[in-house]
Amino acid sequence: MKICMIGAGYVGLVTGACLAEMGNDVICVDEDEEKIAALKKGGLPIYEPGLKDIIERNVREGRLIFTQDMEDGIIKSLLCFIAVGTPSDADGSADLKYVLGVASKIGDILKEYKIIVNKSTVPVGTAEKVRDAIQRRLGQRGLAHIEFDVVSNPEFLKEGNAIQDFMRPERIIVGADNVRTAEIMKEIYSPFVRTTNNPTLIMDLKSAELSKYASNAFLATKISFINELAILCEKVGADISQVREGMGTDSRIGPRFLLAGPGYGGSCLPKDIKALLQTSKNHGLTLEICEATHKANKRQKTFFAGKIIAYFKDKDIDLSSINIAVWGLTFKPKTDDIREAPAIDIIQMLLDRGIHVTAFDPLGIDKARDLLGDSISYAKDNYTALKDADALAVITEWNMFKTPDLKMMKQLMRRPVIFDGRNIYNATEMKSLGFTYFGIGRN
Repeated sequence: MKICMIGAGYVGLVTGACLAEMGNDVICVDEDEEKIAALKKGGLPIYEPGLKDIIERNVREGRLIFTQDMEDGIIKSLLCFIAVGTPSDADGSADLKYVLGVASKIGDILKEYKIIVNKSTVPVGTAEKVRDAIQRRLGQRGLAHIEFDVVSNPEFLKEGNAIQDFMRPERIIVGADNVRTAEIMKEIYSPFVRTTNNPTLIMDLKSAELSKYASNAFLATKISFINELAILCEKVGADISQVREGMGTDSRIGPRFLLAGPGYGGSCLPKDIKALLQTSKNHGLTLEICEATHKANKRQKTFFAGKIIAYFKDKDIDLSSINIAVWGLTFKPKTDDIREAPAIDIIQMLLDRGIHVTAFDPLGIDKARDLLGDSISYAKDNYTALKDADALAVITEWNMFKTPDLKMMKQLMRRPVIFDGRNIYNATEMKSLGFTYFGIGRN
């Protein structure tokens, strides 16, 4: 298949590279001159395990091309994927200016039948807006007779595991309004589900658009639910790890997304919850569970920062004399993404109380420095961050943090106090070694 991928961001790069890996010819278009120049030289604007190797291989073998020339990409391709950003607007709704801007440009270029695939995460009704934008430009050109189809094909990629998610998807969702287009989409994705037999679900456009938001909202709700229970566990003396086990072994619930922590973050869950809430408001409806999920996630970050602040206040220690070591800045491991990361909000709360912060993250320091500047100190490794620290806050569960040299940690720290935001350490062991230990929802 000849495919034009419009947008060389996270979704566009992963999708384009994986489609090329299966033998398709992919032209990846982006208007950012510096990004395209870097990609042509082998540089990547994002970190994703395995992505660099796939891109290099397919560029070398001529199946993947990077360009700023959208017209050339569209003319040479049957399918045009829109994979541009949909950032949150001031009211929380998804800003569609980039999606509709691309649609208008497609309308300026179209000369024959094409399939326009919405890969960006977009609210219900966007396919109609994309169709209208293209049709409007075709009409202005006197070419209203040219046929095209619009498809909704939401992505379900987890940062840090995106290649595996795309290559072996649990399901593929295609929203289409005719059988011909649906069959072409099934043909494109058939290599990815041939061995797993996982389903390609064909549905109407609006249901496909809503499926992505519904999935992310449910996952966010599950995370916020266990986080709220963790707070209750601390109040009543229960252990959230045991409660999770009791819940997760119920086949109706399952154990995934039931790990208590300092809140969810990233480019998807927070943004999609806000967009879904705004969509419901636009239709005169309040999604009360989603509202509660959003509020609970905000509270969880405040709760974790509050534990640190309260500990030192209770001991009547001047907060301006405190240095907190932070392990983990990204919203999850195996990514350099700090968007909506709990660590950023928690650090800001500590800074607002006059506490000094020294942070380390294997991949996220450069992006954190762009955001936080010189308001915190940055360590070259996790142990350096501990030197003269009054406490350690573990916020992102990178593997390298899970089995550290505890004796060295204690020697480096001024006060051996640990706030384990991911419950990765054994509380009994930590206390036996002389650490003052606080988990999330643990007695």
